[in-house]
Amino acid sequence: MKVTVDQGLCCGAGQCVLLAPEVFDQQEEDGLVVLLDPEPGARHAAAVREAAATCPTGAVQLVGEG
Repeated sequence: MKVTVDQGLCCGAGQCVLLAPEVFDQQEEDGLVVLLDPEPGARHAAAVREAAATCPTGAVQLVGEG
């Protein structure tokens, strides 16, 4: 699984950080998403999929998922 984030779309809701804190963080100054691990392992897959699905702006994207 590969993950990408688009800070231009991010609204700082923080759902991704709550769901997968090992993979996502937020910038202190504006709350925008920071990708900590662009290729998280299988143990984080379910949380990362949920983070992408619940992102209100679609800033979190999964690459190669189908």
